[in-house]
Amino acid sequence: MKIDIKPFQRKYLQGLAHGIDPVVMVGNNGLTESVVREIAISLDAHELIKVRVQGDDREARIAMFEQICEELGCAPVQHIGKLLVLWRPSDKARIALPKNKQAMKG
Repeated sequence: MKIDIKPFQRKYLQGLAHGIDPVVMVGNNGLTESVVREIAISLDAHELIKVRVQGDDREARIAMFEQICEELGCAPVQHIGKLLVLWRPSDKARIALPKNKQAMKG
């Protein structure tokens, strides 16, 4: 079950994700079991990750984005071009989401 985050939290995570590189690539075989496992491992290690998806089918990328979030219980942060940005808190929470908009300004 995917995590729902508020728009201001999504904006905060987008800002953090700006400087990171993709850690997983979904190739021509699509979203295989091993790719999903690799995404899960990366989420556990980093919490906030980018995934690069090969192929030009935008609808297929949207479907993959939704499937990943449902299967792995993560939040869909951003889908821009062929990049998917995902966030899932780990046991050692490294990224603290702001509780309200005012917390982002300080």
